[in-house]
Amino acid sequence: MSKKILYEGKAKQLYETEKPSELIQFFKDDATAFNKKKHEIIDSKGVLNNLISEYIFIYLGKNNISNHFIKRLSPREQLIKRVEIIPIEVVVRNIAAGTFSQRFGIDEGKHLPKTLIEFNLKDDENDDPLVSEEHMKVFGWAKSDEIEIMKKKALQINMLLSDLFKKINITLVDFKIEFGRFQTKNISEIILADEISPDSCRLWDMSSNEKLDKDRFRRNIGGLIEAYKEVATRLEIDLSNI
Repeated sequence: MSKKILYEGKAKQLYETEKPSELIQFFKDDATAFNKKKHEIIDSKGVLNNLISEYIFIYLGKNNISNHFIKRLSPREQLIKRVEIIPIEVVVRNIAAGTFSQRFGIDEGKHLPKTLIEFNLKDDENDDPLVSEEHMKVFGWAKSDEIEIMKKKALQINMLLSDLFKKINITLVDFKIEFGRFQTKNISEIILADEISPDSCRLWDMSSNEKLDKDRFRRNIGGLIEAYKEVATRLEIDLSNI
């Protein structure tokens, strides 16, 4: 019996399972940038993102960050908790880079005085516009208490990931995460969802500042798969099946 697809995004698909509270998340090989204005298929990218995201979600779970990951099903598939995604991308910035540098005229690579959290509405047609906490409350995208939970968890995740990557000589420049409402009996919990991988993080080698993330695709540097494999190898992820 074929699985019913519930959602297809730029890099992932979600399928229903026999349990209403669980979904299958499938990682595609699509590489996109600028809201799919740039698009290629890059062999093995989905497998690498699945493995890296699995590793990070397990690590965060062990450090008291509730998330949707249950288990890996195949090289490209994860079993996850079904959540109601909050339609906001939470962006955590430690160092100026990318569009942030352009927006504020700050040299790329400049360390910010403190970690900065930004919010973008998940809206590809309008290029995921930057929104404020007031926007989220007025338009009903997230409640005040949910915003505070997302901010608190984002800072905790930043600390944990910065420590993790520092140990393998990688600087965590910035990253994008998403949260969802997970219903358990009569309680709705805000948990980490989506993925965390070189697709959603800026990762620079600490010694050379070499980019080990999707900027290699965005900026036509090349070597994306090699960079993702380097991240996985430093994390001691088994790549024998790739």
